[in-house]
Amino acid sequence: MTLSIRAGTTRTMRLVSVAAIISLAITGVAYAQSDTGVNIDQNVFNMYLESRTQRPADQASPEEIEAVRNELTDIYLLSEVPRAKELEKSPRIQAQLELQSRGMLAQAVAGDFLAQNQATDAEMQALYAEQIELAPPMEYKARHVLVQTQGEAIALIAELEGGADFTEVATQKSIDPSAASNGGLMDWFTPDRMVPEFSSAVAALSDGEMTKTPVQSQFGWHVIRREDSRESPPPPFESVTDVLKQQVEQAKLRDYVDGLRNSPAE
Repeated sequence: MTLSIRAGTTRTMRLVSVAAIISLAITGVAYAQSDTGVNIDQNVFNMYLESRTQRPADQASPEEIEAVRNELTDIYLLSEVPRAKELEKSPRIQAQLELQSRGMLAQAVAGDFLAQNQATDAEMQALYAEQIELAPPMEYKARHVLVQTQGEAIALIAELEGGADFTEVATQKSIDPSAASNGGLMDWFTPDRMVPEFSSAVAALSDGEMTKTPVQSQFGWHVIRREDSRESPPPPFESVTDVLKQQVEQAKLRDYVDGLRNSPAE
């Protein structure tokens, strides 16, 4: 079924009636306007309407339907002028059309595959157990002072070992703005959230212990004191099911595509 639409008319002629406009998007009834000769399939109209409004076609307002109708009219008129037929033969345009067509088909095939191969509870549970096994078992709380040179860090360690207050030293001398504002205190973190040099140094300390030598990272030189530690509890399975579902299904799709790469073309 096709839809004839008009461009460049007055507001009164475009609107016609709210009931007629709504019927265009919902019922698919042909709507004839003869001054442009543009015919748009109802499925094309609804798809474009939904892409522009990000809502189902039957939820579009009369104003949105009218705006889309005019946009599509312009698109169709421009694509049907004689010059468009000449440009269509351009290798570059042909390549763009080929890429768009294949991209849409690939998305459709991927969507269909995922709909037919949804993640099961057993698969999500297995992935959850695997990720829990690999997750860092401990969380740490620490204070640190960051300075630019190794010599500065060595001097700070001597000062702290001589009885200086770590919080005051961090506030006064750290070049890390956040450390300077809160006495160098860092909230609970797992090792994977910090640069490896920092995490390794913290993990090697005991609670309340300070590094005896400066720790270098990409940010400068650190003096670190581990304040506290605790076991890192895993998130409840129910709280991560959406993420697990996506990961399982993406892995299935990846395996499917890898299989296509490794099998001879039919």
